[in-house]
Amino acid sequence: MVSKRDRELLRDNIRSRGPKLSATDRENIVKPYLPDPSELPRWPPQRRKKLPRKTPIRTFIKSQIHLITYTFLHIFFGIAVRLVQTYHAVVDRILAIIYYHHRTPELIQKDVKDLDRLPEHLSVILSIRKEDDALPLLMDEVAELVSWTASAGIPVLSVYEKSGTLKSCIPVLHEVITNKLSSYFGSSQQPTLQLFAPHHPIYETRPHGDAPNNCLIVLLLSATDGQETFVDLTKTLAEMSQNGKLSPEDITMELVDAEISEITTQPFQEDSLAAERGKAGSIQIPPQVKPEPDLLLIFGPSLKLNGYPPWHIRLTEMYCTGVNGDGTTGCSDNVEYQGFLRGLWHYAGAQMRFGR
Repeated sequence: MVSKRDRELLRDNIRSRGPKLSATDRENIVKPYLPDPSELPRWPPQRRKKLPRKTPIRTFIKSQIHLITYTFLHIFFGIAVRLVQTYHAVVDRILAIIYYHHRTPELIQKDVKDLDRLPEHLSVILSIRKEDDALPLLMDEVAELVSWTASAGIPVLSVYEKSGTLKSCIPVLHEVITNKLSSYFGSSQQPTLQLFAPHHPIYETRPHGDAPNNCLIVLLLSATDGQETFVDLTKTLAEMSQNGKLSPEDITMELVDAEISEITTQPFQEDSLAAERGKAGSIQIPPQVKPEPDLLLIFGPSLKLNGYPPWHIRLTEMYCTGVNGDGTTGCSDNVEYQGFLRGLWHYAGAQMRFGR
């Protein structure tokens, strides 16, 4: 135990009250109270950490073999896919030459007359491009599709474009389609055209001749006819149920399906508009349009629905013109006649099991 005198000396030295002690003096005061170094226990020396082992040669050789194998397979399948894409591109161009319509309905009818069945309702998915003249190009593609559909004898065509640009210019589109049908059928032989969109008035064109012609219904759809329509219908049914106008037990899948089909397949009706347009010809309400298309054509490099209303395609056969039969993807998204024809071939040869 430290004596009182030594403790006071050290404290006075720290407080600077007494004489200033040197380092040697402080060591001499503390040294008698320190243990003898020979009596201290000796701890075992710490073991040195082992250095990591160097990578053996066989591990390096194995990794190089894996890398070479991966590179070889990557190159092989890359070449194979390119060859298959080239083959399908050549076949596609050959079909484009052999099966060209020449704006002749008889040739189109000849191409489809041997098919076992044709869709009663054909639907197509188009996308607007980013060029300056994208809208005129899109309208021309729609007019070509309408002409091919009318020539093949398909009564209903629905065109889906996600942004709804076509809906904002229905009168111009109607004129473009009418001119295109005239170039195919002539002024007197072209079919009766009924063009409309949900919540939009109907535009109708009748031929000048007296001969009865087929009627072609063209329906324009967009993304607003999908999720937004379902949300609006849900709100309407909920409000009717809260106000006592509809019982919750009456809200069934059949009711929802019927309401959605009526909303998305019927035009907007206004008596005054019909009266004004009745001077040029009688405006008729189109017959009940089959809500679910039999065939859905996607003109693009991949099968992408882009928000297409899902309740319309529960039993629909889908065909993408840019995906080849072996699963490889093409790069063309142009609306071409051979793609339209291959879609009809695909539908005619498909097995409709309907869940069986």
